[in-house]
Amino acid sequence: MKGHPYEQGFDLRLVPEKLGEPFRWRRPKMVFVNSMSDLFHEGIPDNYIEAVASVMVKADWHTYQVLTKRSRRMAKLLSTRLRFAASVQHIWWGVSVEDKRYGLARIPELQSAPATVRFLSIEPLLEDLGSLQLRGIHWVIVGGESGRSARPMKREWALSIRDQCAAAGVPFFFKQWGGFHKKRAGRKLDGKTYNEFPQRLQNPVPW
Repeated sequence: MKGHPYEQGFDLRLVPEKLGEPFRWRRPKMVFVNSMSDLFHEGIPDNYIEAVASVMVKADWHTYQVLTKRSRRMAKLLSTRLRFAASVQHIWWGVSVEDKRYGLARIPELQSAPATVRFLSIEPLLEDLGSLQLRGIHWVIVGGESGRSARPMKREWALSIRDQCAAAGVPFFFKQWGGFHKKRAGRKLDGKTYNEFPQRLQNPVPW
Protein backbone atom coordinates (compact mmCIF):
# COMPACT_ATOMS: atom_id res chain seq x y z
CA MET A 1 0.00 0.00 0.00
CA LYS A 2 1.64 3.22 -1.14
CA GLY A 3 2.38 5.64 1.68
CA HIS A 4 2.17 2.95 4.36
CA PRO A 5 5.24 2.63 6.61
CA TYR A 6 5.71 -0.93 5.32
CA GLU A 7 5.18 -0.26 1.61
CA GLN A 8 8.69 -1.68 1.11
CA GLY A 9 8.06 -4.63 3.41
CA PHE A 10 10.68 -4.98 6.13
CA ASP A 11 13.51 -3.38 4.17
CA LEU A 12 15.28 -0.86 6.39
CA ARG A 13 13.93 2.63 5.74
CA LEU A 14 14.34 5.92 7.60
CA VAL A 15 11.20 8.06 7.91
CA PRO A 16 12.43 11.47 9.17
CA GLU A 17 9.06 13.12 8.46
CA LYS A 18 7.57 11.12 11.36
CA LEU A 19 10.11 12.24 13.95
CA GLY A 20 7.93 15.10 15.19
CA GLU A 21 4.80 13.01 15.83
CA PRO A 22 5.23 12.70 19.64
CA PHE A 23 4.90 16.50 19.92
CA ARG A 24 1.43 16.28 18.36
CA TRP A 25 0.16 13.64 20.81
CA ARG A 26 -1.49 15.75 23.48
CA ARG A 27 -2.26 12.88 25.84
CA PRO A 28 0.59 10.98 27.53
CA LYS A 29 1.32 7.67 25.83
CA MET A 30 3.40 4.58 26.47
CA VAL A 31 5.42 4.42 23.24
CA PHE A 32 7.13 1.25 22.05
CA VAL A 33 9.80 2.80 19.82
CA ASN A 34 10.39 1.02 16.49
CA SER A 35 8.05 -1.79 17.43
CA MET A 36 8.69 -3.65 14.16
CA SER A 37 12.35 -2.73 13.81
CA ASP A 38 15.49 -2.00 15.85
CA LEU A 39 16.65 1.55 16.53
CA PHE A 40 20.25 0.34 16.84
CA HIS A 41 20.31 -1.60 13.56
CA GLU A 42 23.73 -1.25 11.93
CA GLY A 43 22.16 0.49 8.92
CA ILE A 44 20.81 3.41 10.97
CA PRO A 45 23.28 6.32 11.25
CA ASP A 46 24.31 7.60 14.67
CA ASN A 47 22.97 11.08 13.92
CA TYR A 48 19.51 9.69 13.11
CA ILE A 49 19.44 7.74 16.38
CA GLU A 50 20.49 10.93 18.16
CA ALA A 51 17.61 12.81 16.48
CA VAL A 52 15.13 10.18 17.71
CA ALA A 53 16.57 10.44 21.23
CA SER A 54 16.32 14.25 21.15
CA VAL A 55 12.61 14.03 20.38
CA MET A 56 12.08 11.54 23.21
CA VAL A 57 13.92 13.79 25.68
CA LYS A 58 11.94 16.91 24.70
CA ALA A 59 8.50 15.25 24.46
CA ASP A 60 8.81 14.13 28.06
CA TRP A 61 5.11 13.74 28.84
CA HIS A 62 5.30 10.32 27.16
CA THR A 63 7.08 7.18 28.38
CA TYR A 64 9.29 5.46 25.79
CA GLN A 65 10.38 1.83 25.62
CA VAL A 66 13.43 1.24 23.42
CA LEU A 67 14.18 -2.46 22.83
CA THR A 68 17.16 -3.82 20.91
CA LYS A 69 19.15 -6.93 20.10
CA ARG A 70 22.16 -4.73 19.30
CA SER A 71 23.05 -4.28 22.97
CA ARG A 72 26.70 -3.47 22.35
CA ARG A 73 25.93 -0.54 20.08
CA MET A 74 23.25 0.78 22.41
CA ALA A 75 25.56 0.64 25.44
CA LYS A 76 28.31 2.43 23.52
CA LEU A 77 26.02 5.23 22.32
CA LEU A 78 24.37 5.66 25.73
CA SER A 79 27.85 6.23 27.13
CA THR A 80 28.75 8.79 24.45
CA ARG A 81 26.43 10.59 22.02
CA LEU A 82 23.21 9.56 23.79
CA ARG A 83 24.39 10.32 27.31
CA PHE A 84 21.85 13.18 27.43
CA ALA A 85 19.04 10.63 26.91
CA ALA A 86 20.37 7.89 29.18
CA SER A 87 19.80 9.75 32.42
CA VAL A 88 16.12 10.65 32.00
CA GLN A 89 13.49 8.56 33.77
CA HIS A 90 10.83 8.57 31.06
CA ILE A 91 12.97 6.63 28.53
CA TRP A 92 13.37 2.93 29.29
CA TRP A 93 16.22 1.04 27.58
CA GLY A 94 15.93 -2.72 27.12
CA VAL A 95 17.37 -5.81 25.45
CA SER A 96 15.81 -9.01 24.13
CA VAL A 97 16.73 -12.15 26.07
CA GLU A 98 15.23 -15.11 24.25
CA ASP A 99 17.77 -17.84 25.03
CA LYS A 100 21.13 -18.62 26.62
CA ARG A 101 23.25 -18.53 23.48
CA TYR A 102 22.38 -15.02 22.31
CA GLY A 103 20.14 -13.43 24.90
CA LEU A 104 22.04 -13.78 28.16
CA ALA A 105 25.12 -12.04 26.75
CA ARG A 106 23.08 -8.87 26.21
CA ILE A 107 22.29 -8.43 29.91
CA PRO A 108 25.77 -7.36 31.10
CA GLU A 109 26.06 -5.00 28.13
CA LEU A 110 22.79 -3.35 29.16
CA GLN A 111 23.97 -3.20 32.77
CA SER A 112 27.14 -1.42 31.66
CA ALA A 113 25.13 1.38 30.07
CA PRO A 114 24.53 4.53 32.18
CA ALA A 115 20.73 4.22 31.83
CA THR A 116 18.31 5.30 34.54
CA VAL A 117 15.74 2.62 33.62
CA ARG A 118 16.78 -0.74 32.14
CA PHE A 119 14.52 -3.64 31.22
CA LEU A 120 14.64 -7.19 29.85
CA SER A 121 12.17 -8.45 27.27
CA ILE A 122 12.28 -12.22 27.72
CA GLU A 123 9.93 -12.87 24.86
CA PRO A 124 9.76 -15.33 23.34
CA LEU A 125 11.15 -17.39 26.21
CA LEU A 126 12.59 -20.40 24.38
CA GLU A 127 14.37 -22.31 27.15
CA ASP A 128 15.21 -22.36 30.84
CA LEU A 129 17.56 -19.41 31.37
CA GLY A 130 18.79 -20.54 34.77
CA SER A 131 19.97 -17.95 37.28
CA LEU A 132 19.65 -14.38 36.01
CA GLN A 133 21.82 -11.44 37.04
CA LEU A 134 19.24 -8.73 37.79
CA ARG A 135 21.53 -6.08 39.28
CA GLY A 136 20.52 -2.70 37.88
CA ILE A 137 17.49 -4.13 36.04
CA HIS A 138 14.23 -2.28 36.70
CA TRP A 139 11.65 -4.34 34.78
CA VAL A 140 11.28 -7.84 33.28
CA ILE A 141 8.75 -8.89 30.63
CA VAL A 142 8.14 -12.59 29.95
CA GLY A 143 6.08 -14.15 27.18
CA GLY A 144 5.77 -17.15 24.89
CA GLU A 145 6.17 -17.24 21.14
CA SER A 146 3.04 -16.76 19.04
CA GLY A 147 2.06 -17.82 15.54
CA ARG A 148 1.44 -21.03 13.61
CA SER A 149 4.94 -22.46 14.24
CA ALA A 150 5.32 -21.16 17.80
CA ARG A 151 7.66 -23.11 20.05
CA PRO A 152 6.04 -23.91 23.42
CA MET A 153 7.10 -22.20 26.65
CA LYS A 154 7.20 -24.35 29.77
CA ARG A 155 5.49 -23.16 32.93
CA GLU A 156 8.53 -23.76 35.12
CA TRP A 157 10.70 -21.48 32.97
CA ALA A 158 8.34 -18.55 33.51
CA LEU A 159 7.88 -19.32 37.21
CA SER A 160 11.65 -19.36 37.76
CA ILE A 161 11.97 -15.85 36.32
CA ARG A 162 8.95 -14.62 38.28
CA ASP A 163 10.44 -15.90 41.53
CA GLN A 164 13.85 -14.39 40.79
CA CYS A 165 12.23 -11.02 40.10
CA ALA A 166 10.28 -11.21 43.37
CA ALA A 167 13.47 -11.99 45.30
CA ALA A 168 15.31 -9.09 43.63
CA GLY A 169 12.42 -6.61 43.94
CA VAL A 170 12.12 -6.22 40.15
CA PRO A 171 8.65 -5.55 38.64
CA PHE A 172 7.46 -8.55 36.61
CA PHE A 173 5.09 -8.43 33.62
CA PHE A 174 3.74 -11.67 32.13
CA LYS A 175 2.61 -10.82 28.62
CA GLN A 176 1.26 -14.05 27.15
CA TRP A 177 1.52 -17.82 26.84
CA GLY A 178 1.58 -17.43 23.07
CA GLY A 179 0.92 -20.26 20.67
CA PHE A 180 -1.26 -20.27 17.56
CA HIS A 181 -4.35 -19.21 19.57
CA LYS A 182 -2.63 -16.77 21.89
CA LYS A 183 -5.83 -15.03 22.98
CA ARG A 184 -7.35 -18.33 24.00
CA ALA A 185 -4.18 -19.26 25.92
CA GLY A 186 -4.42 -15.98 27.84
CA ARG A 187 -1.84 -14.35 30.06
CA LYS A 188 -2.44 -15.72 33.54
CA LEU A 189 0.48 -17.41 35.27
CA ASP A 190 -0.58 -19.78 38.05
CA GLY A 191 -4.00 -18.16 38.03
CA LYS A 192 -2.70 -14.60 38.41
CA THR A 193 -2.26 -11.70 36.00
CA TYR A 194 1.08 -9.93 36.40
CA ASN A 195 0.92 -6.29 35.30
CA GLU A 196 3.85 -4.81 37.22
CA PHE A 197 5.68 -1.78 35.80
CA PRO A 198 8.50 0.51 36.89
CA GLN A 199 7.37 3.82 38.31
CA ARG A 200 6.30 6.13 35.50
CA LEU A 201 7.24 9.79 35.48
CA GLN A 202 4.16 11.96 34.98
CA ASN A 203 5.37 15.18 33.38
CA PRO A 204 2.75 17.82 32.43
CA VAL A 205 1.81 18.33 28.80
CA PRO A 206 3.01 21.83 27.68
CA TRP A 207 0.79 24.23 25.78
